[in-house]
Formats: sequence, C-alpha cells, structure tokens
Amino acid sequence: MSAVEHGFKAEVQQLLTLMIHSVYSDREVFLRELVSNGADALDKVRYLALTRTDLTAASSEELGIRIAVDAENKTLTLEDDGVGMTEDELVDNLGTIAKSGTKAFLDAATGEGAPELIGQFGLGFYSAFMVAHRVEVLTRSAEPDTDATRWISEGAGTYTIEPGEREFRGTTITLHLREDAVEFAEAQALKMIVRKHSNFLPWPISVDGDHANTGKALWVEPPSQVDDEEAANFYKSTCMDWQDPARRIHVSVDSPLQYAALLFVPQARPFDLFQPEADRGPRLYARRVLIEEHARDLLPEWLRFVRGVVDSEDISLNVSREMVQKTAVVRKISDALTKRILKDLKAWAAEDESTYPAFWKNFGMLLKEGYYHARARHGDALLELLRFNTRTHEDGDGLMSLTEYREAMPEDQDTIWFLAAESRQAALASPHLEAVTKRGYDVLLLTDTVDEWLMTALTEFDGVSLKSVSRGELDLDEAEDEAAEDDRVDLTAFAPWMTEVLDGKVAQVRASTRLTDSAVVLVDAEGGMSANMERLIKQANQDAGGMASQRILELNPRHALIRNLVSLQEAEKTRDVAAQLSRMLYDDALLLEGTVTEPAAMGRRLQDLLVQASTAALR
Repeated sequence: MSAVEHGFKAEVQQLLTLMIHSVYSDREVFLRELVSNGADALDKVRYLALTRTDLTAASSEELGIRIAVDAENKTLTLEDDGVGMTEDELVDNLGTIAKSGTKAFLDAATGEGAPELIGQFGLGFYSAFMVAHRVEVLTRSAEPDTDATRWISEGAGTYTIEPGEREFRGTTITLHLREDAVEFAEAQALKMIVRKHSNFLPWPISVDGDHANTGKALWVEPPSQVDDEEAANFYKSTCMDWQDPARRIHVSVDSPLQYAALLFVPQARPFDLFQPEADRGPRLYARRVLIEEHARDLLPEWLRFVRGVVDSEDISLNVSREMVQKTAVVRKISDALTKRILKDLKAWAAEDESTYPAFWKNFGMLLKEGYYHARARHGDALLELLRFNTRTHEDGDGLMSLTEYREAMPEDQDTIWFLAAESRQAALASPHLEAVTKRGYDVLLLTDTVDEWLMTALTEFDGVSLKSVSRGELDLDEAEDEAAEDDRVDLTAFAPWMTEVLDGKVAQVRASTRLTDSAVVLVDAEGGMSANMERLIKQANQDAGGMASQRILELNPRHALIRNLVSLQEAEKTRDVAAQLSRMLYDDALLLEGTVTEPAAMGRRLQDLLVQASTAALR
C-alpha cells in the first residue's frame, strides 16, 4: 500500500481551526486528552483479553503509557500498549472530526466488565494541533493478522495514510511542536501536567523513563480499606493543607447515578472562606482524569468549606470537558452529596462532643447561611446541626442545640428567647436581658453577622416560637405583690411629653416590662429593622436609608431616676431640667447599646448638666 491523501469528512479547515483555537482554554490539556486516549486504549484491550486469546502481543508485560521528549528536534512522543487501530479505524476515527471511536466501542460493548472510558466527544485527539504543526500516528491493531499503519496530518484539512513498521500492538503519537510550544519538550513540565490532570489513572505513565503518575485514587477504594493516615496524606497533597483533616466523608454510588466522592472538612478555617472571588468547590474527575479544578456547581455555596474530589462520568461537560454544565444530573448529584454531608455532620455532632464545637466555631456560620437559603430542602437536617452560645454558659465558649434549649426550658416559659449583638460581652451587658434573667429563662446570644438573616427564617422550633428580647413588647406574666405594684410611677402623661421632647428621635416612649434594674432601654419596633442590623449595614459602608426605623424608648417605672424625672416634669419650674435630663437619658440608652450617633452633641449636653450640678453643689 502506498501513501494516500484523504480529506477530513467534517467541515475540514474551518471546523478544525475553530476547534483547535477556541474549544480549549488551556493548551496543556492536550496532554490530558492524549494520555486519556491511551488509557482508553489500554482499558479496551484489557476488556477484550477477558474473552480473547488471539490478540496481538504487547511490547512489554507491564502495560502503560510512555512519554518521551526530544528537545533538540522539538518533538514529543506518546506510546501505549493498547488496542491500536486498523487502517479503516484510522480513517473512521481520526478522519472524521467529532466521531468518537471510544463512544462506538462503548455502544458495542455489553455484558459484565465492560470498560468505562473517558473520551466521549471525539475531539480530544485534535487538541494536539494546538501545540504541534505536524502530528504522526503509528498504530497496529490488537486484532490478529493486521499490519501497522501511519497517519500524518498538519491539521490543514487533509491527512495521509501510509504503511508503517510496528512489531507490537498499540499506538505511538509523535507531535512536531510549534515554535511557540517548545516548553512542552521539557520533561519536568510534562511530569507536572501529568500529575495535575492524570495523576490517578490506573495505568503507569512515564516521562523519559521516570514514573510520573504517583497518586492512588482513594475515592474508588472501599472506605473500609482506606486508613486515616492514607486519607490524611491524600488530603494534604490534593487540598494543599499542612494539617490533617478534621473529618472525611467517603461516598460511592452506582445507581441511579454513578459517582464517587472523597470529601474533607478542614481543621482550620481557610483564609479565603469569605472572599467571594475565591476558588471553591471540589475537584471534578471523570474516570480519574481531572476535568475541573474547582467545580462550584457540585456543592451549594454554604458548604464551600468542604474540600476533596468528586468523580462521575454521568455529569454533562462542555465539549472541551473543562466545565460542568448545569443540568438535572448535576443538581441531583449536588443534592445527594449535600444530604450525605449533613448526615455525616449529624453523626459527628452526636458521637464526638469534644471536636464538633471546634468545627462549629470555624464553619457554623455557613450552616446558618445554609438554613436561610435552603431551609425548604435541607432545613430539618440543618436545624439538628445548629449550635448556640447562651446566657447560662459561664465560660463563654459553651454550645447548646435547640433541642437542648427546649428540654431545659422552665414549665412557664413558652418562647425561645434570643438577643443579637456585636459580641457576647455586649449582649450580657444589655438591659434587654433583665426581665427574662429574673425569671430564670435562658437566652441565645447571637454574634455572627448571618444571625440577623437566620432569625428571619427561623421563627419556630418544635412548636415554640423564637423571639428577640430586644424587639416589641415582652409578653411576660407578672406575679407581683401590691408593694411592687405601688412602687411603679404612672407614665401616662410623662411618656407622650418625653416623646415630644426627643423630637422624632424615637417613635414612642412607653413603660417597660423588660427592665428590672436599668432606667431605660431602646427597643426595636415590631416588624422594623433592628439596631444590630443597622449596625451591620453601616459596617459594610452602606446606607440603611429608608429601611431604618425609629426605635421605641422604654422607661423602667420602678427606677428612682424615672420617678424623679416625672416629679420634675410635673412641676412647671423644673420642667426644663426634666427635658434636659430626658435627652441625657436617651443618650444613656444609646450608650448602653453602643450606637451613639451624635457624640459631640451628647458631650455638650453632659457638660451643661455637669455645670448645673457643680453650681448647685457650691450653693
């Protein structure tokens, strides 16, 4: 047979040029595609060997893929001991763009043990032209009584097929590198590419005689056969962490979708956890070949702390196999992985109370974020994982689940109380706690930014409503004797007067049922923006604008200062003093919650009051 020139059967030059220059975003993936083709060829011949004894021999007993570089001649060669191709198969598979021999083999293969192969598009081979101006393929089929054939093309719309010389079955691909791609004639660079994309393939891959793929795909191993040290080493090398993982989650599912995953929870919070532009998502593999470094769509954003790998051939990829397509299959796998992670975290919380709090400290706010966004789908599972610090935790580090809070509630308590504040210390100093503390009720102390959003979604647990001690009127039953009742001062006339004195700074002044020791407190209006939310918005350098609502000023009718103020207001000659003290009392309420808005004006009022007090003392 002499050399014969053929034309590509697709849209020839235009389509080939478009594919070479537009499909792939990174030129180095050409090596991934060619190595994957070699691995497919090896899988095919192994499958055929199960039922055939007449196959052409391989060049060595250890089947594999061998890569060699010739820097002087600017060539790169890949050789495998796989199934090879006949002349007709060369024309059929390499002469038609977007026709996949792998896909045809899969369609034909039936029965137990059929290989699950990587190449499904038939385009990967042509990625070689991104780095090569000429590609030669020398191949001999594993079928008996077949001859070797050479395929040659410069990617310009035609290819040549001619007789070749090859003693053993398999394929050798020689790339004559472009001038702008000579870096791929460096062995070290090729080893790095192999380790990045093809490190976990089951076949040995060598570069200039050195073994290049050193990884073991632990995710395909039975979980019982992967020990902690092996998993920790895998995590460190794959996820670039110097510490052992705090938890590993090993998943293997065959039906109705096929996927495997080896996921980890880090011990420490990653530095970029709250940076929106940071890379997220597990590594995505297709049959042990890296497809995407960070597959965001495989896990929800609120599980972004989870690291590891997911391997599935069922996930739809774009034509270059570099990106996950948002399909129903992806959503199903994401939902299944999310449920499995939440199930494992529940088991962790139940079985190890010594390490779960450390996890919660690092990542609990993300589970709160998850409840806000995904409560319709995963709300029940997330509720079991939520933990809270409370007023009764003396060390400040204790955690309590909602179930534990509910079980510890006194018989007369019918509400789960919470208080959102900048810190635990600020919350404990708040006058809002006084009435519930007096009754022996515990309070959830919420100090994460996400808590304000969480509590808009979490309004009930186990039939009990959740309510802020700083919002609205407290509906607390009071069993007080007549002496305590007589200790109150009547604010019926004073409260409206003080509202006018404050000149629109508050929506209302009223008597308080939440204060026992303090004289005054500012309360969030029912349904309005909380002071803590307004603080968070300002910290983000944003203007609350029309969303902000005026607060309610509550006065303790039993406090001596309030009784004195009422008396000063009732006497006409001291009404101005009462007005001045009322403004100072409002300043005091702002100071107590750490939201002083006009410090200069407050300072002047304080100075005026000190002048009056010192003058009176000198008389």
